[in-house]
Amino acid sequence: MGAVYFYHLTRNPIEVTLPMLLGKARQAGWRVMVKGSNPVALEQIDAKLWLADKDGFLPHGLSGGAHDAEQPILLGCEDTRANEPACVMAIHGADISAQTVADMERCCVLFDGNDGDALNRARSQWKTLTDAGVAAQYWSEESGRWEKKAEKNG
Repeated sequence: MGAVYFYHLTRNPIEVTLPMLLGKARQAGWRVMVKGSNPVALEQIDAKLWLADKDGFLPHGLSGGAHDAEQPILLGCEDTRANEPACVMAIHGADISAQTVADMERCCVLFDGNDGDALNRARSQWKTLTDAGVAAQYWSEESGRWEKKAEKNG
């Protein structure tokens, strides 16, 4: 059974934090599904990922293409597992179920701590998932570096 890590973004936007976490996931050998709730926002992230320099390039694609199963990183709004991910990263309030966490090595929930709605959504997800017995960690970058602030074992 996996765990879910909540990343409270207060200093860097998702466009900075997501590639960093994707790079770490790829270093671990994981395929990743980035699950969003807004197709336009995912298209913007897709475009920014293509602009990375060659050393920071993360091979990826938007779901719905002919080669979804081959993508190391797949971006989409649906609960697809076409690329057989070991990790799901939820952004922009996308939902993660306890079953999804159980099926993965890791799930990550990235949320903008400067957005009250996003903060409330993340709190609700934390409660729902931990009440379901999911192991969870809460990470904050408020001090200028990532620090684990809370942990609940499933």
